[in-house]
Amino acid sequence: MPEQQPATAQPDPNTPHAPSPAGEVYQGKHRADPEVLSVWATAQSTGPVQRRGRYVPESVKHPARMLPAIAAHAVRAYTRPGDLVLDPMCGIGTTLVEAVHAGRDAFGIEYEPQWSNIADANIRHAHDQGATGRASVIRGDSTRLMSLVPAALTGQVALVVTSPPYGPTVHGLVRPGTDGVVKHDDRYNDGQDRGNLAYRDLTGLTDGFTRILAGCATLLRPGGVVVVTARPWRKHGELVDLPSAVIAAGQRAGLVPIERCVALLAAVRDGHLVARPSFFQLQQVRKARAGGVPMHLIAHEDVLIFARRAIPDGRTGVVA
Repeated sequence: MPEQQPATAQPDPNTPHAPSPAGEVYQGKHRADPEVLSVWATAQSTGPVQRRGRYVPESVKHPARMLPAIAAHAVRAYTRPGDLVLDPMCGIGTTLVEAVHAGRDAFGIEYEPQWSNIADANIRHAHDQGATGRASVIRGDSTRLMSLVPAALTGQVALVVTSPPYGPTVHGLVRPGTDGVVKHDDRYNDGQDRGNLAYRDLTGLTDGFTRILAGCATLLRPGGVVVVTARPWRKHGELVDLPSAVIAAGQRAGLVPIERCVALLAAVRDGHLVARPSFFQLQQVRKARAGGVPMHLIAHEDVLIFARRAIPDGRTGVVA
């Protein structure tokens, strides 16, 4: 990644502290918490450490879990207690869990029943731990978001936090096998239902994500923002620029990009980055370098932040 690092290491994002003031959108500009940096130190501890005790054990089965610290940072930076948060592709409910722990209300949409069931369990677990916010999961296809969500929620959402899928298979987990290392829990579903956006090519994925973001734009309240985390991935050795595709999808959906931040997937130690790559990412980079290709580890996710686009008569411009 580029040499873009905070001057000092940030406190562990898992340490509870007072929520930050919400961001505001005004006259086409965004005003965020002045303490929020463009580089989010969200991997000071590993993903398993961040989830330990806070999420049910079955959560590990999802192949592309968002780091809880990323969702928690977005919730603290762009909302106040009592605000409503949405994740239209909520998976195991990371955004919802971090929202209710911060005293926000939340709801999510999830296409795959196995993940929505785990999300429900994670919400119950959060409440058992004393979380004060309310949350629920709606089963369905978020490309038809407005047909799933009660009309009363139109214009009520303060913050959307989500991430698009990264293709039909991802790194998942590994275990020793008779012929070496074996991958497991590396698919969004069993491959039988191709309605999942993960099984579409990049064009199909961005078209579907555009429809999702258009629904989110309709649900946003004045001053609300959409936060999308995305990172490029490698396909046959070439980098697929998903962040740029997400920006284009947001613009087609009637949203305006207002910030572009970095959520670190590496820890900051004494002013240096300590990478936390998956087994397969590390293996891929080592093989490439051995072959003379100067490949580097991906140590961050792009955080793309959008606001609604205002049009002259005061309405919000969204696609049909």
